[in-house]
Amino acid sequence: MTTPSVTSAALVAASGACLLATYRLLDGPSLPDRMVALDTITTTIVAISALYSIATGREFYLLVSLVLGIIGFVSTVAVAKFVEEGDIIE
Repeated sequence: MTTPSVTSAALVAASGACLLATYRLLDGPSLPDRMVALDTITTTIVAISALYSIATGREFYLLVSLVLGIIGFVSTVAVAKFVEEGDIIE
């Protein structure tokens, strides 16, 4: 079992990573940089949700993490296909 200080430190680290990725999303020099930043933000939000679930003991937030992970994956694939081919649906 993790101690509250370890979980809190991990939440702070994940939040900091999300803030740094947000800066890259807003200030990214190119579209691929912004895509990677958006994927990083999605991943860190999933991590924050899972860590919050561990900290509070509520299993609901693990389901939220799973749904956000699926949505993040699908949106990353859709944006990558749009950048590569110009449209999403053939």
